[in-house]
Amino acid sequence: MDTIILKTENLSKSFKGQKIVEDLSLTIPRNTVYGLLGPNGAGKSTTLKMMTGMLRPSTGKILFNGHEWNRNDLDDIGVLIETPPLYENLTARENLKVRTIALGLPASRIDEVLRIVDLTNTGKKRAGQFSLGMKQRLGIAIALLNYPKLLILDEPTNGLDPIGIQELRKLIRSFPELGITVILSSHILSEVEQVVDEIGIIAGGKLGYQGAAPQGQELEALFMQVVSASRKAGN
Repeated sequence: MDTIILKTENLSKSFKGQKIVEDLSLTIPRNTVYGLLGPNGAGKSTTLKMMTGMLRPSTGKILFNGHEWNRNDLDDIGVLIETPPLYENLTARENLKVRTIALGLPASRIDEVLRIVDLTNTGKKRAGQFSLGMKQRLGIAIALLNYPKLLILDEPTNGLDPIGIQELRKLIRSFPELGITVILSSHILSEVEQVVDEIGIIAGGKLGYQGAAPQGQELEALFMQVVSASRKAGN
């Protein structure tokens, strides 16, 4: 089996003549947690939206599982970008039931994903009454319903308290053992370094570093070096 699950080749996206992502070539190893890092506005969310078909690339290619990406590949990709898509008047189980019916999945999958994200005991509590951390975990449960090989998470710890962050960190770290590769986007270095295997740092829409994730001050120094170089190039 190919050790690479997803690659981008010279991926670019422009809006009204302005390049948001430029010649981005990422390599995502299978069964790892890959951190896509960069300051706000670096092009992270735009890149993830191209990987999930929400946006069409202006130029370049996305390769998934050894072939050029097409919409059928969404069957193997789970996504949580921005706010979890919840029906706040429904329970966790009811939210998942709506999706299993729509996707033609077995009802048994509901208990499986609730167990994975540790939401089996929420009972009749409606999603609107959940803490932010619980909502994020339910959003991930929804993304897991279709047995994805790749899970894409955009800034999943935003707004979470320390307990919620710790729970989500543990959950994300467990996915490679289940055969799920994770692409995790964030600008919070201290959170990412504790869960990722490899990183890509982008700034100004361009890739400044890709490889093993250094720790602590080394990661911070590398991040600032990439961002600083990008800003100088833009002046």
